[in-house]
Amino acid sequence: MRDKMNLTIKNIAELAGVSPSTVSKVMNKYSGVSDKTRKKVLDVIKEKEYHPMFTARTLATKKSKLIGLIYAGKINVDFNHPFFNEVVTAFKKIIGKLGYDIIVFSNEGFEHDGGSYLARCKYYHVEGCVIIAGDEVEEGIQELVNSGIPCVGIDIELNGPRASYVMTDNESLSKKVVQQLYLSGIRDIGYIGSTRDSVVAKNRKIGFIKTMNQLGMDIKENWMQYGDFYEESGYLAMNKIMKKKPYPKAVFAISDLMAFGALRAIEEKGLNVPEDIRIIGCDDIHACRYSSPKLSTMRQQKDMLGKFAANILNDLINDTKKIKPILIDSELIIRES
Repeated sequence: MRDKMNLTIKNIAELAGVSPSTVSKVMNKYSGVSDKTRKKVLDVIKEKEYHPMFTARTLATKKSKLIGLIYAGKINVDFNHPFFNEVVTAFKKIIGKLGYDIIVFSNEGFEHDGGSYLARCKYYHVEGCVIIAGDEVEEGIQELVNSGIPCVGIDIELNGPRASYVMTDNESLSKKVVQQLYLSGIRDIGYIGSTRDSVVAKNRKIGFIKTMNQLGMDIKENWMQYGDFYEESGYLAMNKIMKKKPYPKAVFAISDLMAFGALRAIEEKGLNVPEDIRIIGCDDIHACRYSSPKLSTMRQQKDMLGKFAANILNDLINDTKKIKPILIDSELIIRES
């Protein structure tokens, strides 16, 4: 008896007493095969636990059912980044239900092409790609987007013949923070933004400045500091803000991790949150519920970002129509800080 791992369509055809083309029709659910013959082939497949090789299936159906996952840029997020981890998890659940598997592409050298995303997409016959925002984005990303392979970006603007993107409405996000602080009687507001040259960082800063100006509040240069979205940079930025008095009555940090760093800096200064300085973060990662004090934050709808990205990519794969970018609303979560 042949080893089931080495069976081919030809072997299955011999065991079922049919032609290889008939086996292919049954496996790909084509018409033109009688119920009796179909059952005979399926029984053999089940008995022998036959699984077609990936390459054979792809050649037969012209579909790999593979999605490429790309963390773009020379500086990109880690797999365990709390925000993108939740977004990608939501994406994975939906794209899996739609019948796809995910292959992760590194941005290191690739033996077949020296690093081209487009070349490795063709090599693996991927049907589409989801691209996660990063900094110093490689030229290969635009080459891929321009190629016509369906692509959807998360927190990165993509413009191509079969490309779209989803992100939070970041101007509106900052606007909500400033408006809430204004309605709470606070006029002295600091800001911890990002040194990263990304559309997310730019739009959050634009929303902050625009709303501060709209409400007639002064923007003090030394109260505007910048980090890299991670905790240590928030700690350093808050210390710069507190180099000289007066201190702001509230600080908006555009990531929860930087807000945690700011909390630590304030406490080391012997001040209390929120009595002396209020802190508002952004993302609503799980750790916000367990910090001391519990962090107030702007909640991005991570689940919605992932779900929209998956459905948009599936539609781009199955239809050549252009899908406009989706901006998703955010929500202010008031806790203790």
